[in-house]
Amino acid sequence: MIPGILFAAASSGCGKTTITCGALRAWQRKGLKIKAWKCGPDYIDPMFHKQVLGIPGGNLDSFFLSKEALKAQYQQKNAGFDLTVTEGVMGYYDGLGGISTQASTYEVAQAVDVPVILILDGKGASLSLAAMLRGFLQYQKDSHIVGVILNRTSPMIGARLKPVLEAEGVKYLGCVPVSKEIQFDSRHLGLVMPEEVPQIQKQLDEIADLLEESVDLDGILELARSYAEKVENNADAGLAKCQTSQVAMETRAAGSFTESRNPLRIAVARDEAFCFYYQENMEILESLGVELIPFSPIRDHGLPESISGVILGGGYPENYAKALSENTSMLASIRQAWEAKMPFLAECGGFLYLHRELEGSDGIFYPLAGVIPDKAWKTNRLGRFGYITLTPDHPDVCLTGEIKGHEFHYWESGDCGTCWTAKKPLSDRSWSCVHSEQGQIAGFPHLYYPSAPEFAERWLETCRKWQKR
Repeated sequence: MIPGILFAAASSGCGKTTITCGALRAWQRKGLKIKAWKCGPDYIDPMFHKQVLGIPGGNLDSFFLSKEALKAQYQQKNAGFDLTVTEGVMGYYDGLGGISTQASTYEVAQAVDVPVILILDGKGASLSLAAMLRGFLQYQKDSHIVGVILNRTSPMIGARLKPVLEAEGVKYLGCVPVSKEIQFDSRHLGLVMPEEVPQIQKQLDEIADLLEESVDLDGILELARSYAEKVENNADAGLAKCQTSQVAMETRAAGSFTESRNPLRIAVARDEAFCFYYQENMEILESLGVELIPFSPIRDHGLPESISGVILGGGYPENYAKALSENTSMLASIRQAWEAKMPFLAECGGFLYLHRELEGSDGIFYPLAGVIPDKAWKTNRLGRFGYITLTPDHPDVCLTGEIKGHEFHYWESGDCGTCWTAKKPLSDRSWSCVHSEQGQIAGFPHLYYPSAPEFAERWLETCRKWQKR
């Protein structure tokens, strides 16, 4: 079993991303080959992980996948690495509906069986941190918590608290002092993009330097390795192998249907405005014989040549609305492809881009693609936030059962679509959403293809049929 560690926290804002990125960089400098993961549906934190490691990470989400499939995915994709590092989401036990541990960081730790380092924010606290630690350890008997790091805490306080914290049965791994220079700024969808952080590589090195001075990184590695040895000795190798085979089968979803044919060329919007993509989604498409062709709706003059479909992911089109609007040749190319019935997958920001007009972050409405004949505007509040399960309201060539996803947006549309129904877990709340007709799919939901691999296969079949028309 590959050694792994998970950084969790008592709540959001405790420094998970900063400490995770610093540890990644420090261990990378030691020559370790590392795979990074993020709990939950977040897109931005994995981008920071990629900035450190230079390779895509992944998401671990126990709402999107069963625990068995999640464990199999984790084991399969960790092959060949020296260490896996997972960053938690929100507070450690925070899950569905705010009243359940389902889809929490804790549930992920359980599913993939990895030891947890709990990060506690020490600002304005001392002995109360021990009470918090005891509470986290006792709330679930199998907490998986093996160590603790105090953030925003002076070395003097940390040294005094060490014996008190270790009396709870975990290893004290150090404290990170306050440093204004090494914290990442935030905006309405989370952290700012890595590309917006001034001298990010220099900052990552500075964070790594600080952690090497203040945190027992070798002790964390020791905990990860000893835990992996214990699990491996107790593991049922046959079961693990079976699970890995199962997830491979699920994620490929009869992918051989394209292997003997010419690969499909699918255009994928990738620039500052469109950057929210699950790595697992892209891997499924590639496993199904797809060649993904990146393009920029901001800078390119038109869609790539010889394509059979377009994917417009989420992101921040509202921040680049003026530039997107001024690229009239690209907008004309998008309209032409849509009118020619080329299959589209447009999610959230990509969906906004297809509107007649979009209100930019500056409050000005800009004309855009116009294939959705209505406006989209900012609301200054989250709309329909959280996990959802999506089902079709009418016969749909792409979605025949259900697929899981989430919504997270501060913008609203005058025409969200009425082809699918979104239902929130642990709730009676549901709503109509998504435009879907013959492979042209557009709406606010972000979809997670591994939760319904046949959806990706069916959508690609619409692309192939369009190619042959």
